This record gives sequence, structure tokens and C-alpha cells, in this order.
Amino acid sequence: MPRVAGVAALLVAALLVAGCGSGSPDATRPGGGSGSPGTASGTTRGVVTVLAAASLSKPFTSLKDSYEAAHPGVTVRVGFGSSTTLAQQVAQGADADLVATAGTAPLTLLGDVRPTEVTTIARNTLEIATPPDDPAGVARLTDLGRKDVQVVVCAASVPCGKAAVEVLDRAGVTANVVSRELDVSATLAKVTLGEADAAIVYHSDVVSAGRAVRGVEIPAAQNVTLTYPLARFGDDRAAKDFAAYVAGPQGRAALGAAGFLAP
Repeated sequence: MPRVAGVAALLVAALLVAGCGSGSPDATRPGGGSGSPGTASGTTRGVVTVLAAASLSKPFTSLKDSYEAAHPGVTVRVGFGSSTTLAQQVAQGADADLVATAGTAPLTLLGDVRPTEVTTIARNTLEIATPPDDPAGVARLTDLGRKDVQVVVCAASVPCGKAAVEVLDRAGVTANVVSRELDVSATLAKVTLGEADAAIVYHSDVVSAGRAVRGVEIPAAQNVTLTYPLARFGDDRAAKDFAAYVAGPQGRAALGAAGFLAP
């Protein structure tokens, strides 16, 4: 956990330094205007800074690459981490034109920083991930309560951790939790590295991991669904255009391929 926290801190510090020359931020937009309004011919130009939940790493990296390829005048900088941590950092002045979180709760941590627009871009549910060969024999949610099954979940302070607590409470299961990680990427890594028998992560993480993990579905009656909002700050043209790209057909296709549900 300390290593992940350090990476997140370095990421935000880098984004803050990179944003220092972008103008004076106001209470509405942390980014303070990093893009330009475009040329006379209508070409969008500028830099768009995006902070996104760790579970969005794969689709957002793909969307960044495809958008930049189609818009040579725009650079999209994307940083990933715990939704809770990212929202707190934006509230403290971190440079961001767009913030995408897992669940809506992190947006309440923005304080006086007010989004100009919030759009729901996807939904997600939880799933159990095990190593491909499933040495502990995890077949159902109740197996996580066995003393011989080492379970990893996200910290209770972040969306994936809160959702895991709710799922386990609904099922009446006291999981044998051996570690609580800062975000869902670190949680899944415990399984892919062979350091845990099972982890409660998002369905999209199981899909994105491919053959590196085995997924065990959680019954709908015990599962939870999180919505993913995309918050935009200010009216910078490049930021508005990239937000529309993420919320549009290209974004829905990338999110769907990564295992996310439609908004």
C-alpha cells in the first residue's frame, strides 16, 4: 500500500507542475484553462488533463490514444488512482479538466470545486477474481469465509472497498481478509501475482485481466452496481470535446469491450 500511495502522490505532483503554466485556476475549474479555443478553421487544440478511477485504466488509455490520433492538436494527459484520493486531491487544487470516478460518492469530496457538467458514462458490478487454476477452490461468495482462503479487498474508504463490504453484508459472509489495498488495481494484482486466493474487484477488471484470472460471479441479489460519472470543469473546448468523445459511441464501445455496463 505505501508504494501505491507514493505513486499516486508523484502522479498528482507531476500534473500540478505541468499545469502551473496554464493560467490561474478558479473555484469552478481546477485545470484553470489548459487548452486553447481552437483555430479559425475549427481545429481543436490544447492539453486535456484527466484523472480517472483505477478501474478505468484500460478503456481510458485506449480512448486517449485513439482521440489523440484523430486530433493531432490535442494532448490528453491521464492519471489513474483511487477515486476517493483523486477527488480529495482535486479539492486541494490538483490540475484536472475531467474527473471520472467509480460511483458518485467521491464527487461529494470536491468541496468548493464545482463541476460544470456531470455525465454518467458507464456502470459496473463486483465479481470475485481468483488465480486461473483456482488452487483454493473458490466457487461461490460463501467460500470467501473459509479460513483457508486468503481474500484481498479494497480499503473501506474507497468505492470498491465500500461496495465489497456491502456485498459481504448482504450475503452474511465474514470474509477471511488478509489485506486491504488502496485501489482496485492493487487489489487485483495480489491475485495475479499469486499473493492471494481471491479478491473482490469489479467485473470490468476480471474482463480486462483476461486469462490472468478466473472470474466467479456474485448473485445479483447480493451484488451492487456503481455508476461512473465524468465531471467536467469549465468550458475549455478541448476538454468538452474529449468528454463528448468518452460519452459518445467511441467511448461506449471502449468501455463495453473492457467489461463495463451501459450507462
